[in-house]
Amino acid sequence: MAKRLVIVESPAKAKTINRYLGEGYLVKASMGHIRDLPKKKLGVDIDHDFQPEYDIIPEREPLVEDLQSAAKEAESILLAADPDREGEAICWHLSKILEKFNSNIYRVLTHEITRNAVEEAFKNLASLDQDKINAQQTRRLLDRLVGYLISPLLWEKVGRGLSAGRVQSIALRLICEREKEIKDFIPEEYWTISAHLEASLPPAFKANLAKIDGKKVKLENEKNASAIVQELWDLPFILKNIEVKKKKRNPSPPYITSSLQQDGFRLLRFPVRKTMSVAQKLYEGLEIGERESTGLITYMRTDSVRVSDEAVQSAREFIKSHFPPKYLLNKPRTYKNKRKAQDAHEAIRPTSFDLPPDVVKPFLKDEEYNLYRLIWNRFIATQMSPALVEETEFQIDASRYLFVAKGEVLEFDGYLVLYPKLEKEDNILPKAQEGEKLKLLDIESKQNFTQPPPRYTEGSLVKELEAKGIGRPSTYAPIISTLQGRVYVFKEKGRFIPSDLGLFVTDYLIKNFPDLMDFAFTARLEGELDLISEGKQEWLAYLKSYYTLLEKDLREAMKGESIKKNGIPVEENCPECGKPLVIKEGKYGRFRACSGYPDCRFKESMIKKEVKPLDETCPECGSQLVMRRGKYGTFAACSDYPKCKYIKKEKKDTGIRCPLACEGTLIRRKTRKGRIFYGCSEFPKCKFATWDEPLSQPCPECGRHFVLKKSTLKGKPYLYCSDEKCAFKETITGTEG
Repeated sequence: MAKRLVIVESPAKAKTINRYLGEGYLVKASMGHIRDLPKKKLGVDIDHDFQPEYDIIPEREPLVEDLQSAAKEAESILLAADPDREGEAICWHLSKILEKFNSNIYRVLTHEITRNAVEEAFKNLASLDQDKINAQQTRRLLDRLVGYLISPLLWEKVGRGLSAGRVQSIALRLICEREKEIKDFIPEEYWTISAHLEASLPPAFKANLAKIDGKKVKLENEKNASAIVQELWDLPFILKNIEVKKKKRNPSPPYITSSLQQDGFRLLRFPVRKTMSVAQKLYEGLEIGERESTGLITYMRTDSVRVSDEAVQSAREFIKSHFPPKYLLNKPRTYKNKRKAQDAHEAIRPTSFDLPPDVVKPFLKDEEYNLYRLIWNRFIATQMSPALVEETEFQIDASRYLFVAKGEVLEFDGYLVLYPKLEKEDNILPKAQEGEKLKLLDIESKQNFTQPPPRYTEGSLVKELEAKGIGRPSTYAPIISTLQGRVYVFKEKGRFIPSDLGLFVTDYLIKNFPDLMDFAFTARLEGELDLISEGKQEWLAYLKSYYTLLEKDLREAMKGESIKKNGIPVEENCPECGKPLVIKEGKYGRFRACSGYPDCRFKESMIKKEVKPLDETCPECGSQLVMRRGKYGTFAACSDYPKCKYIKKEKKDTGIRCPLACEGTLIRRKTRKGRIFYGCSEFPKCKFATWDEPLSQPCPECGRHFVLKKSTLKGKPYLYCSDEKCAFKETITGTEG
């Protein structure tokens, strides 16, 4: 009997859905996209309405043959890729290569991978959404036009190996402009004065000087501050006014993609890519004890805070059964979407309310549990009572000086019962009476300096991109990776610093492509793509208008002078002759050299970047540690090199348990020659080590052990099980992992 052929993107998702559907279905994975524009040429016929040329990705060819064979024998083909533009495009490409083998092709939309949701989705078959396909294709062609037309210009005028991207270059501009703000920032000195006071009842408290003669205080130097302190010692401090305000604190909306990425970084220190990778596993399904593989969260690529009535009711039932009645909100709380939000998917929420974090914890890796707990708490909190906070403010007169002390007490924790408490020991004020004379215990003055804006972290960069309406949260992870891969930026203490190369490329692009590098222009483009996906904008007309602007800028940029010969200027001078340094290209890559060559022959490999001091001392000689950049990235080492050759070893824990069943986890390490391998954290007790990359995904064959990725010099890379007794082995034909 012919089966229905179901195609999803990943083996994990295929495994989960296969369990729900049963024997009448054959579920296979496409491993992401099976077709794309060619790698070595533009692949877009500009003269014939931007007709794209799609090729089967070479690594996918055996997979495509397998899918075509299965399509011939199938009763029908059900395309069940993710329910977004990218998923719709994957389904469209699959339909194009399979329709000649079987024309009975349908679309299935699964917003969560649970038995009920999957069964319901497969009862309601649909057709492909051409508007979504047009929007995705427009985005893909725009990215190709920008990348393949501007990048060669950079190679010719600036240097080899450089690249530009529609959103990538805008993100780089943000980082570079922040760095310039920091460099141009001039700190201003100011002084603060605090009085330590005591009322008739404890505890003692601190009040800050706020006004002098009714005007906001501004003390610019120590002399003025010291004079005021001297005067205050002789003045009475009278509690003039007490203000008590009761405030409600309401929970935040349920997570959308960008807010999950930001909290993943802020609370768990997860890079954006890791947050999305772990969320993908929670969505696609994990083994939970004796239960079948279960998807724990709804689809994680969404910018809508809408949730179903059924999910709201389930959350309220959970609160009712696990908390006292006062913690349940009287009526369901709803949230409004931002104006530009797409409402195709619900917010990110749990799928099963009988699976709270503590129940599933034994079956999840730490990273999976921590992210799931974030999502669970955030959603449950939306239906809980607000927290009630009593804020108290003391206004204290000391002649012409006004001091202010603020404190707060959490009267009812409400939804905050799910989170750490708010109380702080240092801001609890005593019970006191207006008009009471306070005892002065001490006065302190402190020198301060205004601070420049902080460099971007992954979390704050995502927040800024979202605020400006640039890109989509699902694209932020690859953008950040590209910026680091091109050495346009590097990280120091978790914050992005642009390289000399990144700064110069940004300035070059702003000068030659002012429209394409404009924040508002790029944000409007995202809005146009949304309109195309809704059928309200004609995709080809918009593509033509964008290309007209791009072509005009390209023509002007081609007239510009090449700086390749003279080198990229940097804001540093030669240590030998004092002339400006430039970045040049050589046989072994980029290097810094003196612009006065051949009179001055100073040059320095780019591998040996400037050292940056750290707030640590060398454990071997006591000298200060510095951060250096070497061939294999940044590392901390002794500043007294070569006398002291200490290098701080940084272990990178994958979180994957050692396959030898010891207590350790696998650590990413490097050999002396820089080759990466993975070894047990319990070394030398456990000597397990492998050159192959361990992936935090269960073996699809045995389900009990994790998978390793084997890189081969000849043939194709493949996956295999970490348990030698398991026979699983699969050639990699899909995306990473």
